[in-house]
Amino acid sequence: MKNAENYCGFELGPIRPPSEAQSLLLRVVRNCPWNKCKFCGLYRGKKFSIRPLAHILEDIATIRHYVDDLQKNMKRPGGRDRKSLMAYHAGLSENQQVAFQAALNWFQGGMKSVFLQDADALIIKPDDLVAILLQVRKTFPQVDRITSYARSHSIARISDADMTRLAQAGLNRIHIGMESASDEILSFVKKSVDKKTHIVAGQKVKRAGIELSESFMPGLGGEQYSRANALETADALNQINPDFIRIRTLAIPDSVELFQDYQSGAFVRIGDVQIAEELLLFLETLQGISSTIKSDHILNLFQEVEGRLPDDRERMTAPIREFLAMAPEEQLIYILGRRTGLFSRVGEMKNQDLLQRAEEICETCQVTLGNVDIFTAEMMKRFI
Repeated sequence: MKNAENYCGFELGPIRPPSEAQSLLLRVVRNCPWNKCKFCGLYRGKKFSIRPLAHILEDIATIRHYVDDLQKNMKRPGGRDRKSLMAYHAGLSENQQVAFQAALNWFQGGMKSVFLQDADALIIKPDDLVAILLQVRKTFPQVDRITSYARSHSIARISDADMTRLAQAGLNRIHIGMESASDEILSFVKKSVDKKTHIVAGQKVKRAGIELSESFMPGLGGEQYSRANALETADALNQINPDFIRIRTLAIPDSVELFQDYQSGAFVRIGDVQIAEELLLFLETLQGISSTIKSDHILNLFQEVEGRLPDDRERMTAPIREFLAMAPEEQLIYILGRRTGLFSRVGEMKNQDLLQRAEEICETCQVTLGNVDIFTAEMMKRFI
């Protein structure tokens, strides 16, 4: 393949879902076409653009080149040695090193999945996206899954026929950041979508036979709309029946617009006890669907809230109920232990060593029932 005009080399975007840790990251758009959500600062100050199709095809060819080199290297005596790989890496230019490292990480992960970056791969022309998907499948026939982020707004504008074409070309899963389906919340946080559009988009993905992963953000409604956040979002998801529902608890870094609302009092943040109550209400309101719940993010208070509806509902809600039944002082210790990384699940409160360490943190940092929400809010910013 001839080099595309103005092609500056392999590109790597800033983010991917936790479930795509082993995926090859293939950048098809740069940044976010909307970039106004109050709770997100990832793309602030960055211009959105769609990468030329020829550049993306060059990236695919580049990864193929380095995968071929890695496969040849593995067959040589000593080729599996890390020193040999690092020597190869050192001889490359800075951009080549980025591409090689991406290929190496993917190679070591089994080369089974590809994730299309950045925030909304489905905003590009369906013909171009089909061409990208087909090229990935042709170049890497062993790939089992190709996934992407997409906005409900973009998907709602795609015809059913084009969605089916994307599925047939090999797009297996779409991650949509629903966050909330309350129109009041969506409007306040400038999400540029309403509940109806969320539902239309989600149902369209499902009709096309593409796996759908939707995210829910406990806390996004603040104190005023906490109940609405749980009920309205669950209602929308009940109408969609996505394959996955992923919990993404709200954190508010200083750099986002929502933090300014918090400082001014326009947004009243809720603490972890209220987050637990909201999450429990949300899970109880999900009815008539067979979605898999995933709590695969460090910001979540309950890592163990995972399972498939409806069979696992009681098991998933049990730790939340256990936490809410605790005395306030016990809740404080669990919150401290979880937010500092000591605890991953409520049951670890029975581990005396971990419990003692959490109590020591509480004493050392002078955390009380009166200031725990402020303390944990600061802790959570570290993971944004």
